[in-house]
Amino acid sequence: MSLGKQNLSTTPNNVPDRVRTLIVKVGTSLLTGPTGFDGRILERIVQELAALKRERNLNILLVSSGAIGCGMNLLGMTERPKLLPLKQATAAVGQSRLMHYYEVMFETYGDGLHTAQVLLSAADLDDRQRYINIRNTIHTLFAMGSVIPIVNENDSVATDELRFGDNDTLSARVAGKVDADVLIILSDVDGLFDRNPRIHKDAKLVPHVESVTPEIEALAGDTEVATSVGGMKTKLDAAKIACASGYVMVIADGRREGVVRGVLDGTVPCTTFGRSLALMPHRKRWIAFGRAAKGIVYVDDGARRALLEQGRSLLAAGVTGVDGSFGMGAAVRIIDGSGKDVARGLVNYSSDDIQRIKGCKSANIQSILGRKDFDEVIHRDNLVIL
Repeated sequence: MSLGKQNLSTTPNNVPDRVRTLIVKVGTSLLTGPTGFDGRILERIVQELAALKRERNLNILLVSSGAIGCGMNLLGMTERPKLLPLKQATAAVGQSRLMHYYEVMFETYGDGLHTAQVLLSAADLDDRQRYINIRNTIHTLFAMGSVIPIVNENDSVATDELRFGDNDTLSARVAGKVDADVLIILSDVDGLFDRNPRIHKDAKLVPHVESVTPEIEALAGDTEVATSVGGMKTKLDAAKIACASGYVMVIADGRREGVVRGVLDGTVPCTTFGRSLALMPHRKRWIAFGRAAKGIVYVDDGARRALLEQGRSLLAAGVTGVDGSFGMGAAVRIIDGSGKDVARGLVNYSSDDIQRIKGCKSANIQSILGRKDFDEVIHRDNLVIL
C-alpha cells in the first residue's frame, strides 16, 4: 500500500524516507534497572536524537515515561503505588528529576539544544480550544529550531477519570495532533511477534501490519514490568490511532545501538503499522481520539450498515441501548450488536433522553421528550467511523 502523504517513497521497513516531524516515545522498561531508575539507555537515546537533529534538521518531540519510576527510586519504593494520591505524589517527586536528566543530557550532547516540558491530561484534549492551543504551542517550539519538547502525562494532578492511562496512547494522540510523519515507540522488544518471545524462543517478528484486526490484537500480551502500565495491547491501541490519523507508527527495541537512526533508514528489526490512505481531518481526529468517551450508545444491524456503508447519521430508531451518564455534546463510543466498536461521535441528546427515545422514529421525539432539538442522535458531521 502507499504510505505517503500522497505517494511518499519508503525505506525497506515501510517508513517514509522523507521525515520532517518525528515523535519518539521512551518506555518505562528502558528507564528502569534492577535497583530503580537507570539512565544509561536514556543517555544513549538522547545522544542519537541530538545527532539526528543536527544532521537532518528534524522536528523531534519526546514522549517520556519514567516520572513515577524516577520518584519511586528517589523515595526508596520497590512497588508501583496503587492509590491515586500516592501515585500523584510519587510522580510529582520524580517529574522534576526526570526533566533535570533530560535538560543536562541535551545540553551536554545537543550543542545548544534545550528542552521544554509539556505536561498533559486527558481533559486538555477534551476541550477543542485547549486542543488547538497545545498544537500551536508545540509547533511554535518546533519553529524555534533548538528546542526538544518533552511530553508526559500530568500524573501529579490527573484523576483516574481524566487519565490517558498509558504513554503509548498519549504519544499516538500527540503525534496525530502535530502532523507527525513517524511515531517510534521504543520498548524492550523488537516489535510485535506471532507469539510471546519471552515464552516461545521460536516466536517470529511481524515486520509490517496493514491494519489492527482482531487477529492482530490476539497476539498482544500484557507487560510484566512492575514500574510500567503499558504492554503490547496499549501499543496496538496506539497503532489504531496512528492508522486512522495518517502517520506511520513503529515499535522497536530501544536497547539496540542506533535504534532511531536504524528505524528511519530501514536497518533494524521492528514492526511498522501502515498509514491509512484516507487521512482524517483534525476535527475528526479530535472527535475520535482527542476526547475521552463518556459513555456508550449501542446500535442495531440496520444502523450499523447505515453508518458504515451509507455514511448516514445515527437516528434514534437504530439505537438499542445506552451505557453511562452524559450530557448533550459528550463524546461516546458506538458499539454494534456483536460488541465491536463501530464509531465515535458527539451526541445531540443526553443519556437520559437517548434512553427514552431509543428505537423510536425521529418524528416521535417531540411527543416523547416534549421537544425535538435535532432529528439525529449523532449527526454524521460529528461522527467518526473507526
